[in-house]
Amino acid sequence: SLATGPRQNNSIFYEIRTYDIKPSKMKEFVEMSNKYFHLRMAHSELVGFWSAELGAMNKVVHVWKYDNFAHRTAVRQALAKDKDWQGKFLSPVLPLIEKQHNEVAYLVPWCQLGKPPKEGGVYEWVTFQMKPGGPALWGEVFRAAISAHINTGYTKLIGVFHTEYGLLNTVHVIWWNESPDHRAAGRHKAHEDARVVAAVRDSVRFLESQQNMLLIPLQCSPLK
Repeated sequence: SLATGPRQNNSIFYEIRTYDIKPSKMKEFVEMSNKYFHLRMAHSELVGFWSAELGAMNKVVHVWKYDNFAHRTAVRQALAKDKDWQGKFLSPVLPLIEKQHNEVAYLVPWCQLGKPPKEGGVYEWVTFQMKPGGPALWGEVFRAAISAHINTGYTKLIGVFHTEYGLLNTVHVIWWNESPDHRAAGRHKAHEDARVVAAVRDSVRFLESQQNMLLIPLQCSPLK
C-alpha cells in the first residue's frame, strides 16, 4: 500500500518552481521576467508562468518540462555559463525574491498536458495533500472526481501532477476558466450535480488538505 503506483511510460518530468517575491518588488519582477525570460526559455521548455491573484499574494509559479534528469543537469550547467541570462536577469532579480521552492512531479498516467481553447481567461491551481500511499491508493477515486468536474463542461483541465521530490503525496491540478465569475458559476452548478458530489465524497476519504490559487499568466508564458 506504500507503493507510489503507475505513472507515464517515459522519463519525462516537470519541475514546479514557486517563488515568493518581496511585496514592493512584484511589479519589477514581472517586468523583468517578461523582458528577459526568453533567455531562459532558449535552454528548455517552459510550460507556463503565472502570478497569483487570489489564494496567495506576491507569488509566482512556473513549470518546466525535462526529458529526464540528465537533461535537467545539462540545462542547469548551460545556464550557469550563459552570461546574458546571469547578467541581465538572474543577478538583478535575486534581491527581489524572498523564498524559492521547487518540486519534481510527473503527470498522472491518465492525463495528457492540455491547452486552453483560447488565449485569455484565468488558471486555477489546486494543490491536494493526499494520504500516504500514492496513486496506487487514491489514484482511481481521484481520477473519478476530476472526470466528474470535466463532465460538467464549465472548466478545462490542463494537467494533473503528482510529486516525486518535495512533499510527497501532493497532487497539483491546473484548470482553465474563461473568467473568475465563469468559474464561480460553474462551481455552484457542480455542487448541485449528484455525480460530482458522489465522486468528490469518495475521493475526500484520502484527502488531508487542499489549497486553491487563482493565477494570471505572464506575457512570457506559453500558456496564456
